[in-house]
Amino acid sequence: MKVVLNSPHAASWKLSVAPMMDWTDRHCRVFHRQITRRTRLYTEMVTTGALLHGDVARHLEHGEQEHPLALQLGGSESDDLARCAKLAEAWAYDEVNLNCGCPSERVQRGAFGACLMNEPQLVADGVKAMRDATSLPVTVKHRIGIDQCEDYAFVRDFVGTVAEAGCEVFIVHARNAWLKGLSPKENREIPPLRYETVHKLKGDFPQLQIVVNGGIKDSDQIAIQLDALDGVMVGREAYHQPWLMADWDQRFFSAPPRPLDRSMVEAAMLDYMAAQQAAGVPWSHVSRHMLGLWNGMPGARRWRQVWSDHRLKGESPYRVAELATQARQQSARLAESSPA
Repeated sequence: MKVVLNSPHAASWKLSVAPMMDWTDRHCRVFHRQITRRTRLYTEMVTTGALLHGDVARHLEHGEQEHPLALQLGGSESDDLARCAKLAEAWAYDEVNLNCGCPSERVQRGAFGACLMNEPQLVADGVKAMRDATSLPVTVKHRIGIDQCEDYAFVRDFVGTVAEAGCEVFIVHARNAWLKGLSPKENREIPPLRYETVHKLKGDFPQLQIVVNGGIKDSDQIAIQLDALDGVMVGREAYHQPWLMADWDQRFFSAPPRPLDRSMVEAAMLDYMAAQQAAGVPWSHVSRHMLGLWNGMPGARRWRQVWSDHRLKGESPYRVAELATQARQQSARLAESSPA
């Protein structure tokens, strides 16, 4: 594999945060990077059409602190994918990832996402075109099956065909994708998780890096999966419970401990919000991603309520933070003084 290292850990897929539409934008990634330095981050899925016919900077702009960082593409035309892979390299991404897992009807109408698993040779052609166009690693994210078919040979043959085109990293959501009858949300919950299928892929393709995604909620579950696989991708749990990531660098990457607490993260994000506000970006575009920062701590609900109060949008983020902290601490004191 041809790898461009934009950071010392750009080649590691041990831990990553999943690409999530409307969530993993650059503001979210800056927030996550305050908590974990080593975990691989992904953009939201960006369609080839949006890049080739839209505002490239709006989709691809990012900060140096976000690395290691991957661009996830949605598309199926080899020429378009190749052109977008070149853009990813020009904008200094660490990886290009092809979405073969999204089951939404909108994506299906564009003939990409999970429905591409029915056309492994088309995916292989797209992977080859991207590898020919860029020195970045080209990876694929996919499901373990389509609709209610649980035939292992289906996903095995898909991986085998795409691997022949040079893909060496497969991120496998351990559920089927039902293309009809379920919403995207239901597709993340109703089809059963089958981690054993992902483990079997690793057994059949030991030369590949196999990363599992789906339903993983804590660091102990991550450790169990890492005993069998090359990596773990965590999605909504990392978004809603971001402090889950606080021990990842030390526990999974053997990084030296560093001073880290929630107040430090909040302070760093306040400076970032102020800088964004000065550039014309409302601070609320940033704060919406950090509402889970104090989850699990006394007063977290009141803190979230203050940051979510639309009446405060005219205030500076520092003032809102002051009010939120006061509300959180007051709520915590009341909880401590209340009888059990």
